[in-house]
Amino acid sequence: MVDPDSSRVRVSVTDAAGRPVRDGGLGVWLAAIAPARASGAIAIALVSDARIRVFNRRYRGKDEATDVLSFPADLPAKAGRDDRTLGDIVIATGVARRQAREAGHSYQTELRVLALHGLLHLLGYDHDDRDDRGRMARAEARLRRRGGLQVGLIERATPERSRRVHG
Repeated sequence: MVDPDSSRVRVSVTDAAGRPVRDGGLGVWLAAIAPARASGAIAIALVSDARIRVFNRRYRGKDEATDVLSFPADLPAKAGRDDRTLGDIVIATGVARRQAREAGHSYQTELRVLALHGLLHLLGYDHDDRDDRGRMARAEARLRRRGGLQVGLIERATPERSRRVHG
């Protein structure tokens, strides 16, 4: 694993009100497995299912709680400084806990699965885009292996598709 102190990715993890939370190493883990081309700050907010439902309705037109949303930021770094913002990732804690139980792993592992998926969206990947052709699934598989995860969100959601992409 990459030394997190040398990472060009900085991750903060907060609650819905923006207060720092104990993240069980989530921020350090995500920074360590981020691809080399990733550089900048990422804010992860752990929110209620009701809160993410509001965001999902507002930004995607879907009136339901979802597990993770990503909000890329296209803000350039200031001259002479490396303070670029990659964007925000919002994770629903209730959905994450249910999905962890269903997947048979810990809540902390599920947070990592969701944060990795969100990071890839911040970097411009989109598995729902026809032109993606499995690029995001391959990147997710590569990075989740680097981070010690057994399965990624795309693989879990579409096992028959991921077998074609990865096998």
